[in-house]
Amino acid sequence: MSQLAPGGPPTHRPVAVLVGVPGAGKSTVGRVLARALGVSFRDTDRDVEQIAGKSVSDIFVDEGEDHFRRLERAAVAAALLEHDGVLALGGGAILDAGTRALLADQRVIWLRVDVPAAAKRVGLARNRPLLAMNPRAHLRELMAARAPLYAEVATDTIEASHRSVSEIVDQLHTSLSRTNR
Repeated sequence: MSQLAPGGPPTHRPVAVLVGVPGAGKSTVGRVLARALGVSFRDTDRDVEQIAGKSVSDIFVDEGEDHFRRLERAAVAAALLEHDGVLALGGGAILDAGTRALLADQRVIWLRVDVPAAAKRVGLARNRPLLAMNPRAHLRELMAARAPLYAEVATDTIEASHRSVSEIVDQLHTSLSRTNR
């Protein structure tokens, strides 16, 4: 899946880029899908944490959301160039128009979930700064605001609310195997 960039070093294209709200299952599904496909998994939130030397929550508290979004934008751009496995983006990465433009030629899968499923998965949201207060109400707001952006970048949408990880991965594995031949 390597591609040669005109006048530059080889670039890679992820097999799949997973997007969705917090609690959609991007990291969980991504890890299992990567294993099933025999490729590596990468999470841009982890990349940001490594660069900053602190958790996403601490970045939000110490430097604010704008600073986090700048780090996230750079992490997504780097991962799209460097990574050829399964890539999970942070839930708000699609808020950036530049990031959405970078996703235009990628295989982007929107893991769509409803509020009850996402709320159950995020629990008390200890490590999710945007959901710390009243997770259900905030998830509902995030979903309403971000759904059009997820739809804009998605090449595929998987309803993940009431399906097991293995069911989702099986569907994705079949779909990706068919299109990557």
